[in-house]
Amino acid sequence: MAGSDSSIGQPSQVTLKTAFTVCFAVVLVAALVVLVIKAEFALILTGLAALIAVALNHLVVLLMSRARIRRGPAIAVVLLTLVLAVSALGLIVVPAAVTQGQSLAEQAPELTEKIRSSRAFQMVDARFNVLQQLKRQSDNPSELASGTLAVSALHAVTGVFSLLGAFVTILFLTVFMLAFGPGLVQRLLSQALPERRPRYEGVLDKVYSATGGYLSGLVLICTINTTLTSTCLALLGVPFFLPLGIASGFSSLVPYAGPIVAGGVVTLITLATVGTWKALAVFGYFLMYGLLEGNVLAPLIFRRTVHVNPLLTLFAVVFFGELAGIIGAVLAVPLMATAQIIVRELLLIRREKLGDRVPVP
Repeated sequence: MAGSDSSIGQPSQVTLKTAFTVCFAVVLVAALVVLVIKAEFALILTGLAALIAVALNHLVVLLMSRARIRRGPAIAVVLLTLVLAVSALGLIVVPAAVTQGQSLAEQAPELTEKIRSSRAFQMVDARFNVLQQLKRQSDNPSELASGTLAVSALHAVTGVFSLLGAFVTILFLTVFMLAFGPGLVQRLLSQALPERRPRYEGVLDKVYSATGGYLSGLVLICTINTTLTSTCLALLGVPFFLPLGIASGFSSLVPYAGPIVAGGVVTLITLATVGTWKALAVFGYFLMYGLLEGNVLAPLIFRRTVHVNPLLTLFAVVFFGELAGIIGAVLAVPLMATAQIIVRELLLIRREKLGDRVPVP
């Protein structure tokens, strides 16, 4: 009792400065959360531009070391080569893909009806009530007739302009990051303490190598996916093989989930256009390609750059996909790799501090 009575009269150890510091930290965190929510689209565009700039910077550095030229001309050569390559590929592939895509859009109602009347879809619908779920998501036809069509057209037009604006923004951000990004990073590193600067540089080098290697490998995997899928669909006589192959290639941007969704959609379209047996062949192809990409291509291409556990990758895809849609799912792997590198470095620092505290016998 005496001990408890003596503790009652002691003054509080929480000072006014501590209270203000805690309140300021809470307000700062809340403001940061609001800023992230409000500026989500800008952050997504900045993230995409940063990834593209990191990938292109590897080419710029390689050109500077091989051709012995300065950074400015090297950036110009890399960007000009990229524009010429994309333009040439677009002139070869895009017209045929657009033509087939328009034909696919025109035949979409007929193909949908064929899929709905197929025995396989009826079996799935009887088990999972797919049509009932789709009807709940569909719009009211009376609202469509009373002006929703005009609103949809307006949304489509604004969507096109938003896409063009986003493309221009990413382009300018990428160019400026290539031109001024390395200098900005060096100036930031120069403000660090001399004894900590090598550690910071090592972490940035690891993040840079992992991100650049991942993006380069991802482009290669998407190209392989597009080429193999388009060839397979063309050999089977699928009429829309080019846009479907390109869509399948882009699906590799989203690990695990993307190829599965693309394979299901392409199989259904094949079922509606060229019959059951060829649809089964397409289904078998996607199974084999999934095994090839997951067990051969990805480990072979990413073995020296990104080492992220598949379970963590799946968690990251789900989490960032929920936050930012498809773009978030695309950014999930490099963000998870960066977080993994930083966490490993923090744990290493902690082990070093604990090692210093252990008394030497």
